[in-house]
Amino acid sequence: MKLDLYQIDSFIDSELKGNPACVVPLNEWLSDEVLLNIAKENAVAETAFFIESENRFYLRWFTPEIEMDLCGHATLATAHCIKKILGYKNKKIIFNTLSGDLVISCRNDYYSMDFPSRVPISSELPEIILQSLNIIPKEVYKARDFLLLYESEKQIKDIRIDKVIFDQINLGYGGVIVTSKGENSDFVSRYFTPQSSILEDPVTGSSHCTLTPFWSKRLNKKKLEAIQLSKRGGFLKCLDKGKRVIVSGKAKTCSSKTLILL
Repeated sequence: MKLDLYQIDSFIDSELKGNPACVVPLNEWLSDEVLLNIAKENAVAETAFFIESENRFYLRWFTPEIEMDLCGHATLATAHCIKKILGYKNKKIIFNTLSGDLVISCRNDYYSMDFPSRVPISSELPEIILQSLNIIPKEVYKARDFLLLYESEKQIKDIRIDKVIFDQINLGYGGVIVTSKGENSDFVSRYFTPQSSILEDPVTGSSHCTLTPFWSKRLNKKKLEAIQLSKRGGFLKCLDKGKRVIVSGKAKTCSSKTLILL
């Protein structure tokens, strides 16, 4: 069996390289074991697999370890693949996913993703996570992910994680967001996942389902610009719509190849 595979960078900007995802169109679902093995072979944070049926797309996301419930950058990459590579003509793309129906629109090279809002609440930080951090947060919140609030962008840049300690905790689908006000954007963040082959995600669309309502309330504004401060870096536009958030970004195709499954 031969499969097309595209590597696409999501949430790029002029000086920010974004987050690479692999996208694989399918005619029918392969076994979960095969999908996971393909994701392991790709060795990027997420591989997206999709099937088209009656103007809807059924979308799944896999890390090299597990299937995820939501992934923003791989959703953006898939939308880019469908629009720019496969030539889909409809103005909106509807994805059926584990997180419900996700509607994606494209305008002026920005892909806008309609995601569920995940409002964080004040929380206690597990001792294992606390021990793994070199800088203690000012405040702690929790939705799917832990959200740790810091004083400054410099602190976010300076954070280091002790992976040996950090990997002692299992957060399921979740991870740890560190965030502060930004110097050249409304806010900045980084995102870490325990027990993952990729400790720090370059750019995390799904974490902005929590960051958007959090900073919208704090800054008293609905439209926000965000930078994720990983080594590659990424730029996102966010809109708080109450029960939903719109997370937008640009993408570019980096490479394509053919997978041969024996």
